Amino acid sequence: MLTNPEKAVVFLLSLDEEAARVLVADLGEGELKKLRTTAATMKEVSKGSLDTTFREFLEKTGEAVALPRGGVRYLRRLTTTTHGEDAARDVFDEATATPMQRIERAKPQDLAALLMSEPVQLVAAFVSVLPAKLSAGVLQEMDAERQQEIVRAVTELKEIPTTALEEAAEAIAAVLPVSDGGTVQTIDGMSKAAQVINAADKSVQQTLLAAIESNDPELLEKVREAMFTFEDLKKLDERAMRMLLREVPAERLVLALKGAEDDLIDALLAGLSSRAAQLIRDDLDVLGYVKKPEIEAARREVVGVALRLESEGRLELPRGGGEEDG
Repeated sequence: MLTNPEKAVVFLLSLDEEAARVLVADLGEGELKKLRTTAATMKEVSKGSLDTTFREFLEKTGEAVALPRGGVRYLRRLTTTTHGEDAARDVFDEATATPMQRIERAKPQDLAALLMSEPVQLVAAFVSVLPAKLSAGVLQEMDAERQQEIVRAVTELKEIPTTALEEAAEAIAAVLPVSDGGTVQTIDGMSKAAQVINAADKSVQQTLLAAIESNDPELLEKVREAMFTFEDLKKLDERAMRMLLREVPAERLVLALKGAEDDLIDALLAGLSSRAAQLIRDDLDVLGYVKKPEIEAARREVVGVALRLESEGRLELPRGGGEEDG
């Protein structure tokens, strides 16, 4: 048997829109929310489950009735017509926003206040899945020691239990129930930590990197490498590129450029004379098969030279922005 809200949904969705509009106009916000929740869970109803009030409706259809007009979307349109767009947004749009989506729209200072006393591992989990700019803003609201603990925890992440993350998100956002918790989210913690640091203000970057260096110099090297990749080299201007390539052996550069995109090759070779650039291109043309690990090692060497020049104050690497938000 159908519940009363289910009967109401079926009845409304079976009416002509003009007739349904008159009925919806008399409903309050609480009643509309109940209809919205019911419509979102219904797929179809069998004719045998309807009571005598809907018998005439079922006789016209002659079979199971699939809910028409898209359920929630249809009710939202009716509510907009009868109650106005603001009321419709209040009633219906909250149903489509997950706890994480609400958190992503929060102000960094508000989110930081909520996370300030939470365990480091939990905060690291949030930092790893939120947009880098928001995560950086959250970190900037915390003291240096807390920042360093969180970034270190992020670098160590490999996967996050979905249940734990969604339960925490639900508690913070106070909205939707958690979904199936039998899965995990794969996280490249080192890459995410680099994105967060890149998105932070320069002063915060320096504080974080100095703190990491004092506690774990090896970790600092890994973080710095993740903060600037081989592909990022194309952001260098020609002067900086010339300085870099003076320090890179030609044979290692050729190997590093194997399989690279044309725009990256063009950008790097712009730091060489036309003759030297042509020699590199010629060497690339005749270079045979190379194993991927060898190419990656050569690329790490080139990036390592760039990072060394930066640490010596001879080069400023373009950073910032991290991942795109959203």
